[in-house]
This record gives sequence, C-alpha cells and structure tokens, in this order.
Amino acid sequence: MPTKLVVDCSTGVTTEVELTAEEIAQAEADAAAFAVAEAERIAAEEAKAAAKAAAEAKLAALGLTAEEIAALGK
Repeated sequence: MPTKLVVDCSTGVTTEVELTAEEIAQAEADAAAFAVAEAERIAAEEAKAAAKAAAEAKLAALGLTAEEIAALGK
C-alpha cells in the first residue's frame, strides 16, 4: 500500500503513514488530470509551431529572405 511521510516540525519526528483509500483515489485523479493537461499543452505547442512554420513558408513564398522573416519575429 502507498505511504506518505508526516513530519512534525515542532519535534522533527518523521512518521511513515499508509494512504487512505480517498487519498489514493485523489492521487490517481490528480495524475489523470495532469496527463490530460500535459497532452493539451503539448498539442498547443505543436499547433503553434506548425502555424509559425506555415506563416514563414508563406512569407518566403512572397520573396522574403530568412533574415527578413526572422527580423519580423523580433
């Protein structure tokens, strides 16, 4: 069974305690929520990178040089 450390700051005593069923369920829910949020963050970063690449390709098609395109991003 998973455990947690409980530290009494006034005495410095550390105790290892088993997690309750509710704590385990919450930890699993938190892990699932994090996985979803992380997948959404990665998808957003990839979409932004793809949009940037498409915009740069369009600018290059208009005749801008790589240096001119980079200067627009600053």
